[in-house]
Amino acid sequence: MIHWTLVPSPIGDLLVKGDGEAVTGLYMEGENEPPTTGALRQDDDPALTAARHQLDAYFAGRLTRFDLPLHLHGTDFQRMVWNALLTIPFGRTTSYGALATKLGKPGAMRAVGLANGRNPISIIVPCHRVIGSDGSLTGYGGGIDRKRWLLAHEQEVAARSDGRLI
Repeated sequence: MIHWTLVPSPIGDLLVKGDGEAVTGLYMEGENEPPTTGALRQDDDPALTAARHQLDAYFAGRLTRFDLPLHLHGTDFQRMVWNALLTIPFGRTTSYGALATKLGKPGAMRAVGLANGRNPISIIVPCHRVIGSDGSLTGYGGGIDRKRWLLAHEQEVAARSDGRLI
């Protein structure tokens, strides 16, 4: 059974979904979020409770690395890209081209971009940390304003922490 909960945040309410064992989705207001029809609001699901606490700590600047059980459903290539997103350091960015090169597929920038755009667990799997090769803030399912906010938040927290990221 699919469970869900709402997490208030500075960038709007976040709909977090899970399967009873792990987080399976995180969607922002206005995003094409999957309907909750047939899903049970379950605010005491352990994975969703952990996600809620960790998201609260992230937005408060007390958490820089999520430690949650995740079930990423997608193609092998998508999962490879999403796992690579998890390695981008907090407060840092990379480009689609650099990510493609890191994956050993330097010509696959567009495919990396498409996979990045289909990331089902935004923020926790930090697709917002991927930018254009010229430094521009390109595409984000939650909107460019949210991407800008998330990046500024992380850079501010990283600067305050003086390299001691939690």
